[in-house]
Amino acid sequence: MSDRVQGYADAMLAVAHAEGDIDAISNELFAVGRAVDTNDELRSTLSDARIPAERRMQIMDDLLDGRTRPATKGLVSMVVGAGRGADLGKIATALADKAATSQSKQVATVRSAVALSDDQRTRLASALAAKLGTEVDLKVIHDESVVGGLITTVGDTVIDGSVRTRLSRLRESL
Repeated sequence: MSDRVQGYADAMLAVAHAEGDIDAISNELFAVGRAVDTNDELRSTLSDARIPAERRMQIMDDLLDGRTRPATKGLVSMVVGAGRGADLGKIATALADKAATSQSKQVATVRSAVALSDDQRTRLASALAAKLGTEVDLKVIHDESVVGGLITTVGDTVIDGSVRTRLSRLRESL
């Protein structure tokens, strides 16, 4: 990852530490980053130099109004205002890694076809922590391409429990 992305992530982590709410700010920024990454029109708008920075910042401000903490909103505004809006997803991912490391945790990214309940998230985080021997910071991504089951990534380790993979293995064995 670029030094610029890491620099923004370091700055955001410092703000989250100062606010005393690392987990919440990191989670909100991760969600915003995913939204930007998955919305081509939004990502294109945020990276369009022909649109004044103030207008791009206003777009994000309107989208986040009442949905995130003021600190999160301010951090997003800073990144968009600096012309790095298209990198928001990368910056948020780097922040999540840094925030987890600062708390002696690992980031576990889980892709699921359906939203997970709080109870399911808690049980999954506990199971992963027991398997890995360390606490995890769970980041759940709604991904309809998974079809069913979960695909979990922790560092370089991928645990693929998706229906698609199970069916593929079944096909191969037949």
